[in-house]
Amino acid sequence: MAASLRELRGKIKSTQATKKITRAMELIAASRIIKAQQQAQAALPYARELTRAVSAVATFSNVDHPLTTEHPDPKRAAVVIITSDRGLAGSYSSALLKESERLVEKLHSEGKEVDLYVSGRKGIAYFTFRQRDLADSWSGYSDSPTYEAAREIAEAILAAFLAGDESHEESDVEPAEDNERTPVDEVHVVFTRFRSMLVQEPDVIRLLPLEVVEGVADDDDQLPQDGDILPLYEFEPSAAEVLDALLPRYVTSRIFAALLQAAASELAARQRAMKSATDNAEDLIQKYTRIANQARQAGITQEISEIVGGANALADANAGSE
Repeated sequence: MAASLRELRGKIKSTQATKKITRAMELIAASRIIKAQQQAQAALPYARELTRAVSAVATFSNVDHPLTTEHPDPKRAAVVIITSDRGLAGSYSSALLKESERLVEKLHSEGKEVDLYVSGRKGIAYFTFRQRDLADSWSGYSDSPTYEAAREIAEAILAAFLAGDESHEESDVEPAEDNERTPVDEVHVVFTRFRSMLVQEPDVIRLLPLEVVEGVADDDDQLPQDGDILPLYEFEPSAAEVLDALLPRYVTSRIFAALLQAAASELAARQRAMKSATDNAEDLIQKYTRIANQARQAGITQEISEIVGGANALADANAGSE
């Protein structure tokens, strides 16, 4: 009984230590998610105005640009998967990776080869464990992304999309220094969209080739709505050169918006998971405490019974000797 009580008290102490850790992580995630939401909201005006400018160029010019031209027979696609660097966020990473696998399976069913570009240690570990080759990977900023990180990803996928295209060599598009990337015909991005503190949904967007159409709305970046009047633009020196300068920035802004959405989703999922873990630890402590009290009470009752039994036996022995 004493050994059982010691074991239960040890479990209570260890569970209390775990509860302190999960509670601290819950509070940290709760304090950081406000900043993440503010960053995501602050990026929307820039994305909106940039999209309006790109829409104006696409609407008021008849320029065929490599980033807006559909490949007649696409054979290879790049999939950019934005995961987290750390765990303890519930089903956040697993749901995203399942959505990624569904997209890859769909692309394979269409006869397309798939190149994987992964952001976040969880995604890198997932595909590395399964011995899947990665075209490129990034990590270290999943819960606090920067514009520089988004630009690095954008340069990598632009380099892959423009590989083998001679027209971009004379343009202002400056892809990454790695010019030996396998050419791809389209680029998809898989990330988690932040709906609310309770709802975060894996989402897929096709990033390249760009589909920029006047008046088409996208609830992700609050793009131009039906009825919006686009201003008239004059392009100097030419619309083609304006597109060369604008479109890479547009791609970077979409990647950055996806990173910000993923960061807010990750922190919200971690806060919810840590709150659930804290509540479960509290329930477990109460359960172990109740069992320990019952065991202690049973030990006391047994000791009293043994004392009473010994006293009665002694009394009976004394009575028989008389």
